[in-house]
Formats: sequence, C-alpha cells, structure tokens
Amino acid sequence: MRDRSDSRFLEVDGYRIYVRTFAPARPRGTVLCVHGGPGGTHDYVLPLADLVRSGYRVVFYDALGCGRSDLPPTPELFTLEHDLVVLDEVRRSLRTDRVHLMGSSYGGMLSLAYAAAHSEELLSLNSTGGLSDIPLTVREMRRLVRRLPARTQATLRKYGARREFHHPAYESAAMEFYRRHVCRLWPWPEPLVSTMMRTSRPVYETMNGPNEFTIIGTMRSTVITDRLRRISVPTILIHGRYDEVTPLVGGVLRRNIPGSFLHIFPRSSHVSFWEQRPEYMRLVSGFLGMADALARSA
Repeated sequence: MRDRSDSRFLEVDGYRIYVRTFAPARPRGTVLCVHGGPGGTHDYVLPLADLVRSGYRVVFYDALGCGRSDLPPTPELFTLEHDLVVLDEVRRSLRTDRVHLMGSSYGGMLSLAYAAAHSEELLSLNSTGGLSDIPLTVREMRRLVRRLPARTQATLRKYGARREFHHPAYESAAMEFYRRHVCRLWPWPEPLVSTMMRTSRPVYETMNGPNEFTIIGTMRSTVITDRLRRISVPTILIHGRYDEVTPLVGGVLRRNIPGSFLHIFPRSSHVSFWEQRPEYMRLVSGFLGMADALARSA
C-alpha cells in the first residue's frame, strides 16, 4: 500500500495521541477507525484505507500507551472509560459534524460503548469482531481452545498452570489458536505482524492479560450489553465464521442493538478485512452509502 497519509499528534490529558489520515481530494464523509488490543496499534486495520476509493476520508489513531502515542508511566489511565475520552477527543479534532465509526475487536467494544453514549455524533457504526460481554467471549474462546489438537491443549495446560505464559513452548501452542481464530492467512500480512510485535505490554497485560484467550486483566468482568439499546444509528456487525470473538457473541450484539445487521464472512476469522478484503470493502462501502442516504433523507 502506497503511503499517502498525513500524520499529526493530538494532545489529550497532557499526552500525545498519534493520528493518521488518508483522504481523497473531495471527501464525501469521514470514517474513524479504532484498533483493538487493548494495546495494539492502528497498523493492522490499515486495509480500511481502501475506503478512500469510495470517496471517504479515513482516520486512524494509536490509543494512549500504544504504538506512536505516549505511554503514561503508570497504568491508572488504562481503562475503557478513559479510552472513550481519547476517542471523543480524536473525533472532535476532525472538525466534522458526524462520522462513520468503525472498531475492530476491543476497538469494537470501545466503539459500541461510544455509540451508546454519543449516537448523535455518528452517521453509522461498524463493529468488526467486537463484543459487549467479556465473560461470554472468554467462555467461547475456551470452547475453541478445546477444539485444538490434544497435544496443543496439553502444552497450554502445563505452562498455563505454572503461569509461564511467555515460555516458548506455551507461545508456540498459543500460535495454533491464533492461526485458526485470529488470522487464517499465512504468512500473516506485515502490518498485522507489526501490530503483534509492537503491542504495548503495559496496556495489554494490564487490561487483557497474557494472550487473547487468557483474559485475566482488569477488563475480565466487563459487560456493556445493557448499554446497547441506546445505539440509534445504522449498525453493521461483522464476524468471521472462525472468529475468536465468535458469531454467537455477535448475535448478542444484534439482538440488543435496534435495527442492527449481522454479517458472517465464511472464510474469515478475526480480521476479515484482511482475509476477505475485497468482499469486506464491498459490504462496508455499500453500508456507508446506505447510512449516508438515510442521513440525507432524515
């Protein structure tokens, strides 16, 4: 992908937040993209810049403590609620009436919470691999772990019991889960590898835990399902058939967000915008056009 982006830093609570924008000459609207983790970087969601071809300005940022943004010296600000503050400040800095909001994984959860509180600031919502109930998501991930080869499960149990989550044998076994349920392409796209290698351990291990399916951090009991009925913008929920955040989790979102639409990509896991990129972009571009038309007719 040729880099035709503009980058800047935005100050939030005394910390610099990295913001990166791709835009056509005359944008028809703005898509604001929120990465996951928590602790990841915006790099792995860069395929969304494809939407420039549909006429949209596409904006990415690295959350506080992540990527090119500042890392606070202590973890007090590593919370969902403070991430909502940062998201709101990024949106305000775009100086546009309303935006289309897209969130991936934890970014999906963050975007769902934001839409529940600020639907009036949005034209639409896209949650890709998002969730509202971490305990439910963990139960589903454990079900997926039980489908791994017996030897892989034994390795995970052995080193997990010792809490040796970064032992090479444990990490190798965990990669079996990742290759099935995070990204089924091989080799992985370089931006996804970059995000995995540059994940902020202070943020990730504080909020999430040592890996995707061992969520023992501060967010382990977080449930925001009761907020979802406040979302009043067109909403698309996207999951992969093999997603670590399973379609069952997506079904909870669909049942609780009025008028929402759930789409399952049959050959994808957690990053369908990489695994089925052309199909993903056609779906999302059409959805954005529909949301724009509804806004004009309101």
